[in-house]
Amino acid sequence: MQVLAIYLTAALAEIAGCFAFWAWYRLDKSPLWLVPGMASLALFAWVLSLSPADQAGRAYAAYGGVYITASLLWLWLAEGRRPDQWDVMGAAICLAGAAVILWGPRAA
Repeated sequence: MQVLAIYLTAALAEIAGCFAFWAWYRLDKSPLWLVPGMASLALFAWVLSLSPADQAGRAYAAYGGVYITASLLWLWLAEGRRPDQWDVMGAAICLAGAAVILWGPRAA
């Protein structure tokens, strides 16, 4: 469960940080949005480094499935657009792939 908390926290920090840039650039918000955005992206990088995966690339690959799912939740909860059946199916496939990458048996 700890790895799930790490990946969910990282996803929230990354999405919030990226959305701050989106808000500034695409929604004409104040450049001050970039300050918490950069802090959030730094938090994302630090939290993701706490992953129990042995290699960074494997941690990032497994995180990808969680990020995709969290992005669709952001779409729904923050932007008010409900994911469709294809979004949900794609996220489920990505989460299954992330689980295989993270918890699949490894040769010694």
